[in-house]
Amino acid sequence: MAVSFTLLVLSGLLLCGLLLHTGSQQAARVNDPSKKPNFIVILADDIGWGDLDANQPEGRTNNTPNLNLMAQQGLRLTDFHSPASTCSPSRAAILTGRYGLRNGVTHNFAVGSVAGLPLSEVTFPQLLQKAGYYTAMIGKWHLGHNGRYGPTKRGFDYYLGVPYSNDMGCTDVPGYNLPQCQPCDSLGPHVIRSTRSARDECFSKVGLPLMENSSVVEQPLDLWTLTEQYKSAALRIISESRERGQPYLLYIALAHMHVPLAPPLPPGSSSYDSTVYAASLGEMDTLVGAVKSASDDADKDNTLIWFTGDNGPWEQKCQYAGRVGPFKGAWQRNKGGGSAKRTTWEGGHRVPTVAYWPGMIPANTTSSALLSGMDIFPTLLSLADVTPPSDRGYDGIDVTNVLLHGQLSGHKVLFHPNSGAAGTYGDLQAARAEKYKAFYITGSAEACGGAMGSQEIHDPPLIFDLERDKAEETPLDVGTREYQSTAEKIARWREELLWDIATDKSVSAADYTTNASAVPCCDPTQPVCRCRTLS
Repeated sequence: MAVSFTLLVLSGLLLCGLLLHTGSQQAARVNDPSKKPNFIVILADDIGWGDLDANQPEGRTNNTPNLNLMAQQGLRLTDFHSPASTCSPSRAAILTGRYGLRNGVTHNFAVGSVAGLPLSEVTFPQLLQKAGYYTAMIGKWHLGHNGRYGPTKRGFDYYLGVPYSNDMGCTDVPGYNLPQCQPCDSLGPHVIRSTRSARDECFSKVGLPLMENSSVVEQPLDLWTLTEQYKSAALRIISESRERGQPYLLYIALAHMHVPLAPPLPPGSSSYDSTVYAASLGEMDTLVGAVKSASDDADKDNTLIWFTGDNGPWEQKCQYAGRVGPFKGAWQRNKGGGSAKRTTWEGGHRVPTVAYWPGMIPANTTSSALLSGMDIFPTLLSLADVTPPSDRGYDGIDVTNVLLHGQLSGHKVLFHPNSGAAGTYGDLQAARAEKYKAFYITGSAEACGGAMGSQEIHDPPLIFDLERDKAEETPLDVGTREYQSTAEKIARWREELLWDIATDKSVSAADYTTNASAVPCCDPTQPVCRCRTLS
């Protein structure tokens, strides 16, 4: 009995010591406002909530040991959502803290897009840059690559990456995809696109470009060395920022886990099963681990690392797509079609998210606060003591207290826009409110095998209780008090938001015009625009 009591007392003292240590570090940071924190935002592409081992410990595959360690040493956010379920709208909302109905970006930009994220929009990198931060971006931009729309014109001092998705151009040695694309056609002049059939499109006559700042430095790029190039650039940026003594923002928008996948495979493994995806997930995790290690060595106690995803898995890619965990969108699957990327089902929006900041974010903690990628904008600005422009409406919220103090003060309601599955692009057709999920319109993406479901309008809306029904299989009975009370609240909040957007004088409109002259081309005289100037 005495031994047990002694152990209990020692445990309590140890816990108090850890809390006091964390609290004293936080107090020291508050008392030294001149030392701005560094930020590393890592955005994975087409990643599933279930791809993070720490989210599903019962089915652990050990594909993400570095992210598991980051979660163990930091905070795992289990109800974190991408602002849209396709690339450009999600990224625009993350960078501006605003829904697509405000920032104007409601669907993806193309290889030949002449414009991008409207110039009237303000990004958090621009604001941090003005506040004295060195700002760098590595990876996928997909918000306009011409002139004033490129990354170095939208708040980044340095950029290295692909201006759009890594399947939007050919390569000499293609990665794994479904359908499998062919190598670049080096015999004829370049054209925007070569289509094999109405459904199976592959680029074959314009190489996938790698850009440094505003110039194409390699075309077509080498998918199989891209991860190493990204890692080298990230480590260099972290090291040089430390030498300068200047606070920095490093935004890494990974090619992983978007097809084509190009990981090194174990000897004798098959490219026709889940081995490729697992290997690519491991390659991504190794990159994240290298960035974390470099950050820890450089300025561990003054750097926030925030890992998340732009949307859920691309189900039609079958063995090359990720796992949604328990969020299967079963109601939709039973009707036909997929329920992840491009849809408003949980599998399309709920993404794996980890925040890590030693001494500031308590270790080995989990939060179920309802959060969004749009929250990155106000939170980083708040931590950097930067005030955003007051002439526009924002949809993200400052979640500093969630990250640093364990509060559950997330969104009371969060809306999901149509990203191509049903309705008009950008329309706020689904809502999360506490444990409930409401659908005014449902629709599917293409499932593995090609199945599609039809669009359905719901009046009254479908409402699911995600606490009891994570799979979104059985909606609440419309005759119950629970349903009626929830439907009334969500309808009121939806009307309030739509009115707020309608009266927001800063609403932007994106230009989705395309032109052959806007296609990135390093050397128009060469087949597939071929060149290599990267040292």
